[in-house]
Amino acid sequence: MAQHVDFDFTSEAFFRDPQTGVAQLRAIGPAVATKFPIIGRVWVTTTYEAAARVLKESTLFTLRKEGGVLVGLPWWMPKVIGAVANNMLTMDEPDHTRLRNIVDEAFRRRAVLDMEPHIRAIADRLADELFAAGSPADLVQRYARMLPLAVICELLGLPTADRPKFIAWANSIANLTNAFGFLRLIGGLFKMRRYLQGRLQVARQEGGEGLIAELVRVEKEGGRITPDEMVSMVFLLLGAGSETTTHLISGSVFELLKDPARRDWLAADWRRAGLAIEEFLRFVSPVQFSKPRYVRQDVDLEGVKLKKGDRVMAMIVAANLDAQANECPERLDLERRPNRHLAFGTGIHFCLGHQLARIEGICALQALFTRWPGLKLAVEPSQIHWRRRPGIRMIAKLPVLASV
Repeated sequence: MAQHVDFDFTSEAFFRDPQTGVAQLRAIGPAVATKFPIIGRVWVTTTYEAAARVLKESTLFTLRKEGGVLVGLPWWMPKVIGAVANNMLTMDEPDHTRLRNIVDEAFRRRAVLDMEPHIRAIADRLADELFAAGSPADLVQRYARMLPLAVICELLGLPTADRPKFIAWANSIANLTNAFGFLRLIGGLFKMRRYLQGRLQVARQEGGEGLIAELVRVEKEGGRITPDEMVSMVFLLLGAGSETTTHLISGSVFELLKDPARRDWLAADWRRAGLAIEEFLRFVSPVQFSKPRYVRQDVDLEGVKLKKGDRVMAMIVAANLDAQANECPERLDLERRPNRHLAFGTGIHFCLGHQLARIEGICALQALFTRWPGLKLAVEPSQIHWRRRPGIRMIAKLPVLASV
């Protein structure tokens, strides 16, 4: 690998102001050799085109090496991590399509759009209860985390009474900032895995509503999915279906509260919310990197020579902040059109829940600012901090006040 550049992808400075960090890396080249926490030595892309190519050319940039070994999973990682990581997000073809087709039906656009009034009702209730435990309230824990978790639990068909388990699990994932955090998480993963195996067993015996019951029906009809793959699938949907949307919501609210004129502009006409959410997806960039890929053969990536056997990650946040893709990318423009972002990825792994995330984002903002039109930050923006979790931009706490 080329001379590698030291860069701290978990620093407060990078999360607070990704533009500056991205510009430093892009000045070196469209792909930069560096070290990434837990992953190790890897190339990261710094342009929209380079990221899109890595994500789209799935036979040249694969998620697995020969023999099916997952890229980026260190040798010391316990087996339970490998088992949970063995999902469609980490599969190449043909396994990826086989598993994706199984859940695709449940996420069909119409089914998700039908959920909108229900999602709005959940958001209204959560907005109502925002200050029930006192003021100021932490918008991350009391609202941004609760809405996607409530929606995905219903979609999966998991009992409401079990929700505190998922909140505790989501918090432990959010605290995952280094190898030690990873090891601490193992016990929780074992428990979650056991719990989900139990829920699948209940569905096998009793049927039911939701995605878990659907998976069981597919399994019974001879659909090619193993019991382990089913557990991993539910794990993926629970994690991917709640964690990223949590940080989209909290990041969007933070941007609106920093500039109340923007909040007032949006609240004056909620038909603008669709465009605004696209811009928050681009500008907040909750998911900052793709999973690492393995380079199958020597390749020229925008003039940078990558060798067979190298590893590369698409830097989503850099793609979203590339002036070649969007004019004045450093500016938050809630009316931006067109908006070329890679927040949901591209290619065969384009996010299955993109429609759901968009609807949740819109409902979250509308319910919140309809109920609390004068909502404001309880601290200066400089007092807001991000968790040092590599690859995801997550505000740790967002204390808010209801302005009278």
